[in-house]
Amino acid sequence: MFTFSFFMTMGIVVTFFPLYFDYKGYSKIQIGLLYAIGPLIGIATNLLWGFLSDRFQTVKKIMIILILGQLVTAILVSTAGWFSLLYVCLAAFFFFQQPVNSLNDSQVMLHIRSSGKSYASFRVYGSIGFALSAGGFGLILRAYGTGLTPLLLFITIGFTLIILLLLKDTRSGGKKMAFGGMVNIIRSKKFIWFLILVIIMSVSHRFNDGFLALYMRQLGASDSLIGYAWMTSALSEIPVFFYLSKQGHRFKELPLLAFAGVIYAFRFVMMSFIQDPIWVIGIQLLHSLTFGVFLFTANRYLSQIIPDEYRSSGQAIFAVAWSSIAGLISGTAGGWIYNQAGGSTVYLIAACLSTTSAIGFLCTYLFQKNEDALPSR
Repeated sequence: MFTFSFFMTMGIVVTFFPLYFDYKGYSKIQIGLLYAIGPLIGIATNLLWGFLSDRFQTVKKIMIILILGQLVTAILVSTAGWFSLLYVCLAAFFFFQQPVNSLNDSQVMLHIRSSGKSYASFRVYGSIGFALSAGGFGLILRAYGTGLTPLLLFITIGFTLIILLLLKDTRSGGKKMAFGGMVNIIRSKKFIWFLILVIIMSVSHRFNDGFLALYMRQLGASDSLIGYAWMTSALSEIPVFFYLSKQGHRFKELPLLAFAGVIYAFRFVMMSFIQDPIWVIGIQLLHSLTFGVFLFTANRYLSQIIPDEYRSSGQAIFAVAWSSIAGLISGTAGGWIYNQAGGSTVYLIAACLSTTSAIGFLCTYLFQKNEDALPSR
């Protein structure tokens, strides 16, 4: 329920915030800057709150602070009257919003260790929540106007806070974090190289996150059609998560990530050439084979190389890579590219980045396979 409700809030932030800022009269470059501040703040705040969670061995208490902070700062965002003030208020909002996803993943990964359940069986409710948010709220905003976006945000954050108070804390009484072990993880060449490839792939993904709504609006789509496009992508994750939770162990992680990169490239090339926004809904079905495969596989890979006592910090570093750093690059560079060359060029560049990451994951797998074979020879 918590994953469901939190992703309903995320559905509003990802799907309708760009439209809300466009409705308020801000330029494409300004909207890109507004989206870039979230990942920029997330670089520090993910690490800060992840460290505090590991240091004090609690997830629930940290998330209560974060959700309360979201509620207060969301009110400030909705009342900001000019761009500079909005920029500061939105930075404060993202300070509390960005770390929740990695902390929730941390809580889920710790829980499944003892319960025997799969990550996908919990994450699938996030997809359902995001889909209902994008589709249902799209209809509401079409009927009552984009200006209603802040009110919907207040409702979902309040609902999330109520459910959070009922959660059991998975971190109480665990092993305390040792600083030396975390340093060794960060210094691992395999871990750093993995994060670099993740960032390259995630920049292409974040291009789509940040500019899909604006691109569809440019092609003449309504708010409800944009909501349906996001709903389609979220729903498409569900069967993939269920399949990977049962059969994912049959596939090696790095080749599976390379496969996701290839499908990302194919998806974004098609996006760059469409003329009718209705086709976006069909293309969004490929979200299942791109982000669905990427998220599940990357988390499975991390669970193998990060000990439980560093779980929140490890998830935070991963979140900084695929969400914050990639989001910062895509928000600033994507806004400039969109303003100079249009949405089609943004998607072509995203396709090139996806191809690069796919080659990187595949070459890394082949190199490690040959390296592992040397002792036996």
